[in-house]
Amino acid sequence: MYFFLSNLSFSETLTITCAVPKMLEGFPLERKSITSGECSAQSYFYFLSGCTEFIPFAVMSYDRYVAICSPLQYPAIMTSSLCAHLVILSWVGGFLLILPSTILKAGLPHCGPNVIEHFFCDSAPLFHLACADIRAIELLDFLSSLVLLISSLSLTVVSYVYIISNILKIPSGQGQRKAFATCASHFTVVSMGYGISIFVYVRPSQKSSLHINKILFILSSIVTPLLNPFIFSLWNEAMKDALKDALARGQSLLKGVRST
Repeated sequence: MYFFLSNLSFSETLTITCAVPKMLEGFPLERKSITSGECSAQSYFYFLSGCTEFIPFAVMSYDRYVAICSPLQYPAIMTSSLCAHLVILSWVGGFLLILPSTILKAGLPHCGPNVIEHFFCDSAPLFHLACADIRAIELLDFLSSLVLLISSLSLTVVSYVYIISNILKIPSGQGQRKAFATCASHFTVVSMGYGISIFVYVRPSQKSSLHINKILFILSSIVTPLLNPFIFSLWNEAMKDALKDALARGQSLLKGVRST
């Protein structure tokens, strides 16, 4: 679980690095600009990091499924080699999935004014600037998003159906609460990630609703990565115990300083 969480953390760091620094740089400036090459690179790496978040979401749901439904076989199934291969597969799959549409978007002609109605080079504002037939590229974008989100979401839902059915078979209430606690943080993060991304990207046309996309961009690229460490920490018993121990040591140190 912690191996997959470290990969998720790296993906979110890449997401923030791609979009947020350029956005903050432009806030105090009256004239904000970005070159076409920078725009294409920003768009590509932003969506690459997004792909490498959603595939691990499905992998992590399978990891939780094995941990709860087959706990004795967990070390034999979720080996270090398998985990490493799954993470590599998510990066390679994301790289190949978004490369064709990124190349096609980079070659679109822009007749001006070249003003991006967004905080970063998202698909919708780039399509809005193009003075060419973009229906084929929009369809490719739509199908890529559909394949990524729906396939990974389907695996996640199936895993959680089995997880919940097995948890409900546990006779003690304490055992059920303990099992639910191991999945609650992942389920919360998955719900936020899929809810926002499906609403924004799984649409045949992305040229409309630019303003609402800005708000959702703030939520998915800034707010959600900020909340995720707290979500995973607060639902984790080991993290809560470590926090309690740290607070207890801090109180004892303060008492020792006051007594001297």
